[in-house]
Amino acid sequence: MNFVECHEEPIHIPGYIQSFGYLIGIDAESHSITFFSKNIEDIFNIENVELLFDKKLTDFPEVFKTLINSDIYRSLPNFTRRENETFFDKIFIEGKQFHLSAFRSKGNIFLEFEKVLLNPNKQITNKYDNFYIVDNDQEIWDQLLNTLSNIVNYDRMMVYKFMMDGSGKVVAEKTNDNLESYLGLHYPESDIPIQARELYLKKRKRIFSNVYSEPVPLLSRNLENIDLTYSTSRGMSPIHGQYIKNSGASSSFSISIIIDDYLWGLVTCQNSEPKHIDLEDRVQAGIFTALASNAYSSFKSKNELNYRLQLNEKSTQLKTEFLKHNILFDSLTDNKAEIRDFLEADGLAVISEEKIITDGATPNVATIEKIIEWAHEYTEDNIYLSRSFLKDHGEELGLDERAAGVVIYFVERSKNNILIWFRKEFDEHIDWAGNPEKNIEVVYRDGEEKKMVSPRTSFKLFTEDIKGNSKRWSSRNIAALQAVRDLILETSHKNYNTIKRLNDELKKVNEELDSFSYTISHDLGTPLTVMKLNAQMLLKTLNDTSEKSRNKINSIIEEIDSMAEMMHDVLQLSRAKHSEIQLEGLDTLYTIEKICENAKITFGTPESEIIIGDCPKVLADKTMLHQAFLNIINNAIKYSSQQENPKVEIEGIEDDDMVIYRISDNGIGIPQENKHKMFKIFNRMDNAKKFKGNGVGLSIVHRIMKRIGGNVDYESSPAGTSFILTFKKP
Repeated sequence: MNFVECHEEPIHIPGYIQSFGYLIGIDAESHSITFFSKNIEDIFNIENVELLFDKKLTDFPEVFKTLINSDIYRSLPNFTRRENETFFDKIFIEGKQFHLSAFRSKGNIFLEFEKVLLNPNKQITNKYDNFYIVDNDQEIWDQLLNTLSNIVNYDRMMVYKFMMDGSGKVVAEKTNDNLESYLGLHYPESDIPIQARELYLKKRKRIFSNVYSEPVPLLSRNLENIDLTYSTSRGMSPIHGQYIKNSGASSSFSISIIIDDYLWGLVTCQNSEPKHIDLEDRVQAGIFTALASNAYSSFKSKNELNYRLQLNEKSTQLKTEFLKHNILFDSLTDNKAEIRDFLEADGLAVISEEKIITDGATPNVATIEKIIEWAHEYTEDNIYLSRSFLKDHGEELGLDERAAGVVIYFVERSKNNILIWFRKEFDEHIDWAGNPEKNIEVVYRDGEEKKMVSPRTSFKLFTEDIKGNSKRWSSRNIAALQAVRDLILETSHKNYNTIKRLNDELKKVNEELDSFSYTISHDLGTPLTVMKLNAQMLLKTLNDTSEKSRNKINSIIEEIDSMAEMMHDVLQLSRAKHSEIQLEGLDTLYTIEKICENAKITFGTPESEIIIGDCPKVLADKTMLHQAFLNIINNAIKYSSQQENPKVEIEGIEDDDMVIYRISDNGIGIPQENKHKMFKIFNRMDNAKKFKGNGVGLSIVHRIMKRIGGNVDYESSPAGTSFILTFKKP
């Protein structure tokens, strides 16, 4: 058994028309007759309609005399140059006046006829001028219905607005006194499914004069499915016909409300008795509806312009506050209340890396962290918006009523810089015209059993309570979000330029410092050497000098050596930053063994136990690798040298695409309070004052490891220290 949804029904090719109309279709090129409605013989004196096929109207000059002589037919090529453009005329057939409509569609020219009806009660005033001087949109639609009632005068006349999901709501109404009101009621999307809405956008006026009349079939030899999209008399869908009957009406008339080429809604009219509206009156009703639509569009545009001007003023004020700070996070947190109000939200969270600052009604920090993690995993765009966040994700994220609606804006996803606006749960009630749930019934069509959606039989008020949603985020809220985004981008650009200028200045200062480092290391080397030689010569010549004097001279020589070592290290630090490097796969064992042997001699600790484990190859620069291991191993041997059993262990392991070396000693350890200055130049630990050094070595190692794409870290306790060097695997 097949199931047929409402949106699958081919309502544009019903194969029949309504009984008030008469239709002849001719080929657009040859003008030969290709199809016609069976009732055409009711107005034209035709003995055998079968004789019409493949003939021209001019082949029957007596039968179609008035049609052939009409202005439209005589200039048919001019009137049918464009597809789906309709032209009107009036002709007499057998002494009765008919409206003639002509248009071309898909290779055929449609000629439609309907009797001219007089409307003695029609009253047209100049009230259409009032559309443009109203104070609110509701007044526009009320004024339209009052005007149309003087033309069509149906029992019930409504303005029906389409919602974003395709459902609809009655926003204005004019009824006879004895009818219950439908004002404010909602109708499900299935009442006017998508293919019907598409037809309303193409054919903007639609009348069903009598839902109880028998349809008139189309006769054709060649065309099975004749597209009647633009036909005035197109037959109605059986489902739609039953729907109108169930509503208690016998006739309906609708006019599309088009705003900015979008089907905003319908003027929909219902009458308890069959009723046909003359073509001229229907056209006039369409003109008034177009005037009201334009007035509504103008009214909305004016209001939107006023809102944008206010938004720009608020943005300018907020920009002034933003520019008082050089850090974006400070700008956001200091103005969090204003940013929250921009989107008319109940709460706001400002997230920067691990910091979360909130304003207003927001979930707790733990819940916000879950939302952030969810957003990183399940969203791709920089902006995510939902009014049903609580309903959709409440259970998995542990949300409460404060997070029913959210707007998530990734300022910079990689740095976890995010803004999240929150709206509370909105206690929403929707009044439906009858139960909106679909009713399914079994029907037989073309000898096949099918399930189809059946129109509901009751339009009695049905109230639905909806939980887990917030109020809708409107187009104005989205415009405000864009204003905040633009402001952040502009401020970020300003901060970027400031940082760039400071970086340029810092680069210049660093270059000057590097030049100075090289100068003092090179140019002061000779004077220091001379000073040391003179001190040594003086020491040799003073054999009879007191021990005190000799100690002072030795002290001078030691200080000279210390200064020379410091200048050498500063020069090495500068070279570690700027020298050319060549990364290659290098063996480390020989380098490590050589450094260890020399260090034991340098620090006078031949008893130091040095254990060298596995030494896998690393990706590094040869000179820089030697410098990194030299500084770390020298420190390990130096700071463990005064232990009773000095010990140093060196071992490397491979971990995925990295090689990790650990150099451990049982030396003096590093106090926790000194951790923040471990790799800063000229900083020495408080417990290292009795050891010779200048605080440059670890700075050299830190700079080297960054340049070759690695890292340096450490772990320490009173029992010793382990330095961890991480290299890329070759």
